[in-house]
Amino acid sequence: MNLELRKINIKDIVFDTENKIVDGVLHVNPKDLEELVLEDSKVESVSFDIARPGESTRIVPVKDVIEPRAKLDGEAFPGLYREDMQEAGDGITYCLKNMAITTTGPIVGFQEGVIDMMGPMEDYTIYSHINHLCMIIEKKDFVDQHDHEEVVRLAGIKVAKFVGEIGFDVEEYETETIEWKSIGEKYMEYPDLPKVVYVYNCMAQGLLHDTYFYGRDAKVMVPTMITPGEVMDGALISGNCVSPGSKTTTYMHQNNAVIRELLKVHGKEINFMGIVLNPLMTTLKEKFRDRMLTVREVKMLGADGVVISQEGFGNPTTDLMIVCQELENAGVKVVIITNEDAGVDGMSESLPDSVQEANAIVSTGNSNATVMLPAMEKTIGNLKEVERVCGGNITSIQDDGRLLLEIHGIMGSHNLQGNTKVGCVTL
Repeated sequence: MNLELRKINIKDIVFDTENKIVDGVLHVNPKDLEELVLEDSKVESVSFDIARPGESTRIVPVKDVIEPRAKLDGEAFPGLYREDMQEAGDGITYCLKNMAITTTGPIVGFQEGVIDMMGPMEDYTIYSHINHLCMIIEKKDFVDQHDHEEVVRLAGIKVAKFVGEIGFDVEEYETETIEWKSIGEKYMEYPDLPKVVYVYNCMAQGLLHDTYFYGRDAKVMVPTMITPGEVMDGALISGNCVSPGSKTTTYMHQNNAVIRELLKVHGKEINFMGIVLNPLMTTLKEKFRDRMLTVREVKMLGADGVVISQEGFGNPTTDLMIVCQELENAGVKVVIITNEDAGVDGMSESLPDSVQEANAIVSTGNSNATVMLPAMEKTIGNLKEVERVCGGNITSIQDDGRLLLEIHGIMGSHNLQGNTKVGCVTL
C-alpha cells in the first residue's frame, strides 16, 4: 500500500464569499459551512469563528480538534458516509496543515478543555501554535447527552472533509509517501535490526469515552492489526470526552507522533513491523481478554520490542500495565508512555496501577500541576463552562479575569501519543 499525503501549509484563515486557498491563506464562506451542518435536524444553531496564534483568544469548552483532510479519489474519514467504504492508507490524501477545525459550544461532558492562543499555554500545548476554524454548535432541546456528542462529532468531521476538499485546486504542496509492505516482506527487509511494534491503546469505555474505527464503535472491537497509513488517513476518529490533557483528539490520531518517530527510524535503527490497536475496556475480564489478544498479535508480528501508549487515566492504566507485564515475561522489551496524576503538590501516588516489569517509562508529566493563565480579550465558546471541565472548578475564574487551571484542563497538554510539550526529568 502507498499513501501519498499532499500537505498544504495554511498561514491564515479568513471569511469570504468564496472557498479557496490563495498564497497559503484559506478563504472560506461561513454560510456554506452553516448550511452543511444544519442538514442535521438535531442541530439548533451553528456559527463559526477564527482563532490565530498570538491573538488574545481563548476557546472553551473544546470538544474535538480535527485536521482537514480530503481524498482525491475515494473517501476521507472512511466508514462515516458510505456503506461500501474503502480501506484507508492508500491513494492520495490532501492535508491542510497548520490549522484545524475545532468544535465548541455548550458542554457535553465535564472532560472537555481549554485552548489559549497566547500566553503561558503556548508552552503547554501544540494547539496554541496552529490556526483554528472554530465551530460553535448548539443542539436542539430534545437531544440527549450521547446524541449531543454524536452531533458534534459528525458535524466536525463533515466540515473538516469540506474544507479539506478546497485543497484540490492547490498546485503547490509538500508530498510525503508512506509505503507499507506485507508482514512477510517487512520481516525479511531488515533482518539485522530489532523488530518493533506499536501497541496503540484507545478509549472504548462508553459514557462518552469512545473511539471510532472506520465509523465503528471500538467497544465492539477486539485488538486489531492496523497500518500507519490507516491512522494518518482518518480511519480513527475521536468520540470521547476523556481528560482533555491526555485525550487523543482526531487531530492527534491523524498526527500520531509515536508513529511518526517509528517511521523516521525505520530501516535505520529499527524494523517497524506494525501497529496493534487495543480498545481500553471497562471490566477486568475484557482487559484480560484484550491483553491475551494484543500479546498474541505482537508475537505474530515477531516483535523484539514494543512501545505502548496510554489514553486517559485511572483504570486504563491497568490495561497498560498488564500488557507490559505479559510481554516482558515473554521476552519482549517494552517502553510505555503515560502521564502522572500526582496531586497538585506532586506528592501523591502518581499511577493508579503498576507492575515491576514496567521498568522503562516515558512520562508526559503531572497532570494535576496548576498554571495561572492571563485573562483573554476574546472567548470563543463560554468561559463559565471552565468551572465544569476536568482540571477546573468553581474557583478557577479569578476576580481579575485570570484563570487557575490544572494542566489536565489544557487540550493536548500531556498527550500520550507524543504530541506534547510537557514531560519530566529524574532528579
